[in-house]
Amino acid sequence: MCTILLIRTKKHNFSKVTPPIIIYYTLYMTENTLKTKLLAKQACYGVISPTADPTICEYLGLLGMQYYIIDAEHGAISITEAAHLIRACETVGITPLARIPSLDEKMILQYFDAGCMGVVMPGTNTVADCERLVQYVKYTPIGARGLGPVRSAQYMAGTHTQAQYIAYSNAHTMVLPMIETVECLHNLPSMVKVAGIDGFILGPRDLALSMGYLDGPNHPQVKEAIANAIHTVRQAGLIFGTVAANAEQAAELKHQGVTLLLNSVQGLLTPSVKAFMG
Repeated sequence: MCTILLIRTKKHNFSKVTPPIIIYYTLYMTENTLKTKLLAKQACYGVISPTADPTICEYLGLLGMQYYIIDAEHGAISITEAAHLIRACETVGITPLARIPSLDEKMILQYFDAGCMGVVMPGTNTVADCERLVQYVKYTPIGARGLGPVRSAQYMAGTHTQAQYIAYSNAHTMVLPMIETVECLHNLPSMVKVAGIDGFILGPRDLALSMGYLDGPNHPQVKEAIANAIHTVRQAGLIFGTVAANAEQAAELKHQGVTLLLNSVQGLLTPSVKAFMG
């Protein structure tokens, strides 16, 4: 946010001094504080949630979480509901991201136009998938996202120029494909080279299922695959994120170089309820 302070004074008649009238004009383009911290190699904590209740965004932001992933893949969340969630995130300084159901250009456009700052994209298994995703998220000259008088652009009613908005958006939006399949693991060394990709988020449960382990990601082969994925992404200088079930697991993942640490609202709530009930 850039605030410009202008002071306007009335004419003085020497018999009475009139105090200055202070007018604030604000140039507002949302900073992606999450991306800033991640680029500085800071570990960041967040949640993924399938609920459409903005109160949860506010509460988690007040507790100090750095990001909130709107789960529109497994949650029945509309674009209109997502816009309210994004507004709630902005009020408490938690960065809004979205897991969008499919690699659909118009759907991705609508989430970003509503103010989403990053996409967590399932179903990205190839270099071509990653290239398409970058094209859909970024404006020219990086991508081909359409531009309109929408919320993320202050409805074209703000004081910044169109060129300023485009450059700022391209710098602050995030592109985060998901690693959830054996196919993605196989193609990952090539996928990390795609320009415009900020990092990857690994979904351990779906990856375990893709590898043939139906009861979860705790098998040695799955753990080895996750460790190899972390190494590949970190070697490329990109951000790596995955699920941490508890504080101990989060600490171990941080030791491996994971900086985007997430849990679900359900995952955080369940042990607390069980502990409370004894």
